[in-house]
Order: sequence, then structure tokens, then C-alpha cells
Amino acid sequence: MVSELIGARPWATEAGTARFVERHGKGLAEDAWTHIARLQLSSIGIGTYLGAVDDATDERYEAAIVEAVRRGINVIDTASNYRLGRSERAVGRALTTLKEMGEIYRSEVLIASKAGFVAGDGQPPADPLAYAMEQTAGAGLAEPEELCCGCHCMSPDYLAASIERSLQRLAIETLDVCFVHNPECQLHQVDRPTFMARLGRAFEALERLADDGRLRVYGVATWTGLRARPNERDWLSLADLCALAEEVAGTRHRFRAIELPFNVRMPEALTRNNQRVEGQDCSAFEAARRLGMVTFVSGTLQQGKLARGADGGGKALQLARSVPGVTSALVGMSDPAHVVDNASLLAGARLSPAGVTAALAAGRAFL
Repeated sequence: MVSELIGARPWATEAGTARFVERHGKGLAEDAWTHIARLQLSSIGIGTYLGAVDDATDERYEAAIVEAVRRGINVIDTASNYRLGRSERAVGRALTTLKEMGEIYRSEVLIASKAGFVAGDGQPPADPLAYAMEQTAGAGLAEPEELCCGCHCMSPDYLAASIERSLQRLAIETLDVCFVHNPECQLHQVDRPTFMARLGRAFEALERLADDGRLRVYGVATWTGLRARPNERDWLSLADLCALAEEVAGTRHRFRAIELPFNVRMPEALTRNNQRVEGQDCSAFEAARRLGMVTFVSGTLQQGKLARGADGGGKALQLARSVPGVTSALVGMSDPAHVVDNASLLAGARLSPAGVTAALAAGRAFL
């Protein structure tokens, strides 16, 4: 109890995030925060996907992350392959700076990363396929056939090694959320029974890592899987994934989070009833709500394409963070000036459900 009061927990906590809101919430709207899983999380999170693989971009990301935290954003999303690992390192340096300056405790921020893609470390490899094989089967971390599409592997040993490397880059002890990154891409190479068997072994490994304190919860970060139609090859059933986690670890499993795209050009997570929960067809967002998942939204500005309007993407981001069931809408920000613009939304209320419907219709009318 004493260690929690001084913020010593190496993961986001109820007390830590409440303390963050108390300190940063002045001037922000009450619904700037999502209360979920006993945490208080900013309805906008900072993403770290895009950008050149160079020192200048690293420095901009570090500055943007520092600015984001200072402006009330306590959700940080990254991945082992983003900018070949440099994004994770930039997050780690930014967090270290903030902690050394006494501006945050680790327990006040949620840090999510992803594992599954095999990418170079800092610089692109000369031969990506040879490098991927060397890092997986060549290192004794997977069987050769477990490397799919020349770049994706979710064998238990490879995931464990990737997560350990991510923790070192991030300079933290524990990930709040670890996603299996775009697992549906394997369905283009293997049949569904093989895929589910592999994912089950991945879930077993992630449960062990949670037992060991290397992560708190895990999930899937998808691009097409949770938006596809049930007759499409890369479609994923969220109910089936939850059932798989329960088969692996019982009702106390740690499969608790999803990440998927949503914007006016990619609205399927809200508008397509492609999921089935307890005998009822529903959208991915609704399925996640019914199954008790924490939901992060990616692609809110369609990788910058929706940020070219007069409002700099504010309407698109406001729409994404307002969808019922969304915990936090992620937006890539490698410029402190963009952080200032996007974080200003936290001072206003989210859209009502009717407002979401109207904003989505209005946005799609211009496509």
C-alpha cells in the first residue's frame, strides 16, 4: 500500500491514474477521461507509428510525448516494429525524462506495445526475409513454417523475446497492454484451425508473461480482422478469441483489450454487424463492450490523410473518441504543435451517440 501511495508500481494503477487526472484535469472536460478497468485513461492517446527512421524524428517524438503527458494524455501506444524499434526507444527516453523531472510516476500512464512482426533494429536489414528467418527459426525461437508472409511470427518463444526487447527499449518493467500485432495476416498463409492453434499457444505464453509481471493484460491489434465480413479469409470473431483465452486460462484470463481502425473512410467497426455475441449480431465495438474489452482506436486520421482539412483533423479525432465503447482514440503525433491542437479537444465534451451518427454521415457525404 505504501509503495502505491508514492507511485512505485511499475504499471498503470487506479490510484496512479486518479492522481494524474487530479493533477492534469484542471480546465479539461469531465469526459476527457474514460473510466475502465478501475483506471482513468485519456480519451485521446498518442501513437508513434509513422515517421522517418532517423535521429531528428526520434527527437520530435520524444518532445511530442513529453508535451502530450503535460497536457493530460496518459495513453501511449507503440509497437516493436514501429520505425524499426526507434519509436519504443523514443517513448522510453521521454518517460525517463518526465520521471527524472518529477512530472510523472510510472503508475500514472498506460503504455501499450505490440509483438508479432519481425523488423530490423534501428535500421532496415539488407535482406529482410533472411533477417526475419535469422531472428525466428535461426535463433531457435520458432519453427521455419511459423514465419508467415516473410515478416510475421507469433510463436511463444519469439513473442517472449520480442516483449523482453520492447521492455528494454521502453525502460520499463511491465507493459500495461501487449497486443499480438495483426494476427489475421497469418490467415493468408495457413488454414483457420492452424491459425487458432498458433494463437492459443501465443495466449498461453502471454498468460505466463502476465504471471511473471512482464505485462498486465494482452489482446489483439488488428487492421482488417475485426472489420472484415465473416465470409472473408482474414475475419476474426471476437467471441471466439475470448473463448480461446478462457480455454487457455479460465475465466480469469488476461485477454482484455483490442485495437482496430476507425474513421469516416473505415467505419466498419461501428457500422458493420460482423460479430456475434450470445446469439446476437452486432458491430465490433458493441461486441467488445459486451465482452468487457478495453478498446483502442487506431487510424483516426487515416495516417494523416484526414488531417488536411481546415480543422487539422479535429473533427475526425472528435468523432473517433466519441464512439460509444471506445476507451481511447489514438493519433500519431511527432510534433509538439500537433499535440497542442489535438489535446485541446480534451477541454470539450465528447459527441453524444446521436452526434456520432450525424458526424459520421456528414463526413462520409464528402468522400
